[in-house]
Amino acid sequence: MIEHKHPPTLDVKHAAHASLQLSGHDLLSNFERLVLETQGQGGENPLNWSAKFEFRSDHAGAESVWLDLKTDTCLPLVCQRCMTPVDVVVSVDRCFRFVETEAVALAQDDESEEDLLVIGREFDLGALIEDEVLMDLPLVPRHQTCPVKVKLTAADADFEVVTEKPNPFALLAQLKSDPS
Repeated sequence: MIEHKHPPTLDVKHAAHASLQLSGHDLLSNFERLVLETQGQGGENPLNWSAKFEFRSDHAGAESVWLDLKTDTCLPLVCQRCMTPVDVVVSVDRCFRFVETEAVALAQDDESEEDLLVIGREFDLGALIEDEVLMDLPLVPRHQTCPVKVKLTAADADFEVVTEKPNPFALLAQLKSDPS
């Protein structure tokens, strides 16, 4: 297995012919969209990843290039319940099958169980890793049990209640019925 700091850009077919296995430990700060998601926090957190390229037979028996991708990291986000920091662990373990063109990917997408990618000579593994981590984030990050008491009311208890204003039409009705 070849160790890398940052995921490389590579030729997918060449990687599969070589049965290439890569792994690495990178920092969140090297992934621009993850830094945006964490609002600049946790840039020193590690993002561990491994990728294995190989040829496998698909459901029809044809040889295809496959990628087994695994990642794990911890992102500091904001709990949407108590609005304090929460560390969200993200682990990805996915298999991808490569196809020749975008048209083939669209045609096979509905019937294939695996995720499809278009084969290329300059495949950006780092961008795929970042995409997969982003897609695996929870829609609403939150603690299992918040460390602070969560305020569940919209108004404070000592908030003054507004007195009801008189109906302007009721005042008009009084003027109409009063002959003076």
